[in-house]
Amino acid sequence: MRIEQARSQSVTGKTHDLRTRALTHVELIWIEGKIEYWIRFGRVAKEQILDRHRRVVSFAPGSVFALVRWRSNDYGTIFSRIDILRAVDPGEPHQTLPCVRPGGESLLRLTGWSKVQQVLQATDTIEALGINPADVAQDYWRHVHNRIAAGEPPRVYTIQRHMAWIKRRRASQ
Repeated sequence: MRIEQARSQSVTGKTHDLRTRALTHVELIWIEGKIEYWIRFGRVAKEQILDRHRRVVSFAPGSVFALVRWRSNDYGTIFSRIDILRAVDPGEPHQTLPCVRPGGESLLRLTGWSKVQQVLQATDTIEALGINPADVAQDYWRHVHNRIAAGEPPRVYTIQRHMAWIKRRRASQ
């Protein structure tokens, strides 16, 4: 039986598609100028609109995505953060986040608008090369996290590094 056709019976008797259970779900909120959670990059496998201000996007195991969270009050920004996560398989170790179910492997986690902007600039630079940031070597996102956290600029991601990552990934499959 193929996984696409596999069904499982839950304790409550409801039938759930195994693919849906394996997805990583991210609840996004957009209340203009107050609370803004959005996906900067990643390949969305499924999307569900809950209401005018909320939706849930889902990612397949192994996919990489960036979640930006921002909040403000009457006096300005009170919280800004970016997380770059790898969606995990069921049962795989992971970190939890308030709006991500079940969680993900954290590749980058930075707080503070200036640090978030640096990551967004690195993402823009990667896209300028014609590379989807979701396809970038996962080690690069860890490098970006460590350099920015240490107050240093991250090294630029290059086509050569990307090609080496693709070769390494193919060799390990």
